[in-house]
Amino acid sequence: MVENELIEKTLVLVKPDGVQRGLIGEVISRFEKIGVKIIGMKMISVDKKFAEEHYNDIKERKGDKVLQMLLEYCTMGPVVAMVLEGVDIVEVVRKVCGPTEPNKALPGTIRGDFAHANYNLSDTVGQAVRNIVHASGTKEEAEFEIYHWFNENELHPYTSVHDVHILHKEVKKE
Repeated sequence: MVENELIEKTLVLVKPDGVQRGLIGEVISRFEKIGVKIIGMKMISVDKKFAEEHYNDIKERKGDKVLQMLLEYCTMGPVVAMVLEGVDIVEVVRKVCGPTEPNKALPGTIRGDFAHANYNLSDTVGQAVRNIVHASGTKEEAEFEIYHWFNENELHPYTSVHDVHILHKEVKKE
């Protein structure tokens, strides 16, 4: 079915700095306003082991120092995890979030509007760059991350008004 090929799922995390700054609702509203469907959401306190599993390839790509800073960042407070669903959702979410390094993010993106730090600052102060959100980088990464953070019974498919208008689905009458 063509619809299944077009619809993707991705993971978004409101990181501890976003939670502590009271930006959860703002992040959620950015996605809801463009018609993205939230099919799973929860707040979770992450331990080091869970964070290491999430960042399983960082050590090889960026080194142990970056991994340790990310682990400290991810475990410093609660995280809000969401599974989003929509057309080309991985790419769309990455655009809404903006580049990972906040000072390169344009106004109108989550990072462009709510963060301005850069890697140089992070290296100087010895902490991961505070950038509000995490978004899966690829479809493959999204699939791994979704099932790392969520069980199947925590995901809730439904028909939204956007499905009706974009995918021409009918709303089920009860």
